[in-house]
Amino acid sequence: MEDQELQLVERAQAGDREAFKELVEAYQRKVYGICIGMLKNPDDSMDVSQEVFIKVYRYLEKFNRQSSFYTWLYRITVNMCIDFLRKKKRVQEVDYDDGILRGSDEVEGDEHILPSRLGLNPDKVYGRKELRQKMLEALETLSEKHRTILILREVEGLSYEEIADVLNISKGTVMSRLYHARRYFQAAVESYVGDELKVS
Repeated sequence: MEDQELQLVERAQAGDREAFKELVEAYQRKVYGICIGMLKNPDDSMDVSQEVFIKVYRYLEKFNRQSSFYTWLYRITVNMCIDFLRKKKRVQEVDYDDGILRGSDEVEGDEHILPSRLGLNPDKVYGRKELRQKMLEALETLSEKHRTILILREVEGLSYEEIADVLNISKGTVMSRLYHARRYFQAAVESYVGDELKVS
C-alpha cells in the first residue's frame, strides 16, 4: 500500500471524514466500472456503487491491512454485485469445468479480449454499433465467476495474484477461469462476425 493511501486509510479509520472522501474520490470510477461491467445497468451500478462505499465506511475499522486497500475494496464491490445479481435473478449462466488445465502455457498467455487479439480489425469493430452490442451480450452470457474474472483482468488490469486475493481463490483457478472465459467470449464474438471483420 502506498504511503499516501495508507495515511488516508488511517485517518479515515480515526474518523476523519475528509480522508474518507478522498478515498471515495480516488476509487469511485473504478468501483463504478466494475459494477457497470457486471450489472450492465447504469442505475443499478450507481446504486450498488453507493452501497459499496456505505459498507466500506461502516466496516473500515475492521480493515486490517493484510491486503491492500484497493484489493479489499474490490472484494467488497464484486461480492455486492454478485449478491445483487442473485437477488434479481438476472444472470443467464454458461458454466464451465474449472479443473486446472494441463500445460500452463495454454493458460498463462495474455490473449486479451481486445479485437486485435481476436484476429479482428479494431477500426471496423469499433465502427460497428451492433458488434459492440453483441460483444456486451456475449459478456452477459458468462457466469458470474467468468464475467468477474474478465472484468478484473481485462478492464481493471489486476494481476493474477491480485485477482486471487480479491476472489479468495488460488492463482491456478484464476488462470483456468480466465482461459475458459476468454475462449467462450472469443467464440461467441467470432461466430457473429464471421470473416467480415477479419484482419486481411
